[in-house]
Amino acid sequence: MSHLSPRREFLVRSSLAVGTFAIAQPSWQSIALAAPAEPPFKISLAQWSLHRALKAGELDNLDFAKVTKTEFGIDAVEYVNQFFFDKANDKAYLSEMKKRAQDLGVTNVLIMIDREGNLGDIDDAKRQKSVENHFKWVDAAKYLGCHSIRVNAATDEKDFQKAQKLAADGLRRLSEHAKQSNINVIVENHGGLSSNGKWLSETIQQVGMANCGTLPDFGNFFINKERSEEYDRYQGVTELMPFAKAVSAKSYDFDEAGNETKIDYLKMMTIVLKAGYRGYVGIEYEGKVTGEYDGIRATKKLLERCQKELALLK
Repeated sequence: MSHLSPRREFLVRSSLAVGTFAIAQPSWQSIALAAPAEPPFKISLAQWSLHRALKAGELDNLDFAKVTKTEFGIDAVEYVNQFFFDKANDKAYLSEMKKRAQDLGVTNVLIMIDREGNLGDIDDAKRQKSVENHFKWVDAAKYLGCHSIRVNAATDEKDFQKAQKLAADGLRRLSEHAKQSNINVIVENHGGLSSNGKWLSETIQQVGMANCGTLPDFGNFFINKERSEEYDRYQGVTELMPFAKAVSAKSYDFDEAGNETKIDYLKMMTIVLKAGYRGYVGIEYEGKVTGEYDGIRATKKLLERCQKELALLK
């Protein structure tokens, strides 16, 4: 039996009830908001997307990271050696590139290497010279904080298997050197036999090194442009993805709904994610109808839509 007066008992019970409710129902300010889910892949910008502006002198290589961040809201870049071809050994220049990217919080992902000879050259001396020509770019990539250099498995050999053996030899020699710097050597489907997904995937297997892989490009599947001989792009990407250390989202033109007119991006990105890839997907716009800046924005918007629609495949 309570010894409190009716009024005092009512006040005590009310106080207890309020206290219990306060414990059971924390204020909204005390509830931590759930962090947004990470997207299933990250977006970077390949410098080739702005090759017209760069070649015309409208954009300087040193400003690429700034434009990438301020114009497109992208915080990762993929360089092309053609736009600083004579600077591979120039530490002052590379330091400026590195500083500008770091100051903006931009990640240097990789360098795409061209015009350094055929890694699958039939002549052994020329093949070795091509391998050595890439050494300076391995050093530059290491200095800039990149994880890879993209190379071409080019060869004049027409025989399927002989060409594989030659390309695998050159790639192995380069990968053995790059391994010392913890740099990957990745091969893009870039015309000729390299645009045959079966040929390139088997070549990488022949190399047999963990730091030698692929950079599947959604659009470079012309084996012979003169004969309009093209490898199936979806099959090719499927064959190359098990070895992928980067991915190139090639784009050309867009319809009114924002879809790429030649490439089914949702289908392509489903292939990429089902292979277990979760790294950077680099925008590489090559269209001629839409300007470079608008083409990059359209590609980014399409990739962001894929991120949302494919979030469950993470």
